[in-house]
Amino acid sequence: MKARLPQGFGNPKNSIQELAKQAQELQAKMDQANRELEEKEYSATVGGNAVTVTVTGKMEVKKMEIKPEVVDPEDIEMLSDLIIAAVNEALRTAATEKSETMEQISGGLNMPGVF
Repeated sequence: MKARLPQGFGNPKNSIQELAKQAQELQAKMDQANRELEEKEYSATVGGNAVTVTVTGKMEVKKMEIKPEVVDPEDIEMLSDLIIAAVNEALRTAATEKSETMEQISGGLNMPGVF
């Protein structure tokens, strides 16, 4: 008794073509999501609203707001620390959303250099 295989199953050419098509579709979805994420803005506020930083999905600082009362010429180090903390938090938020979005699209598939 012979087992029946699905149509096209025994033809490796069809399997490779289908796999290539799926990879192209996945790449297109990821490219679109990447473009959308790069246009988004992410903000972080530290020091009780003393410093607010906004970055883009391209990981570029777009805007920084510093409350005048935290600008103390005698304590520039504290202001510097607040700015660094706000920038890092905003970048971390942007990177996390990008990573989660790409993982959701790819179903957790991790192929360095492909996506």
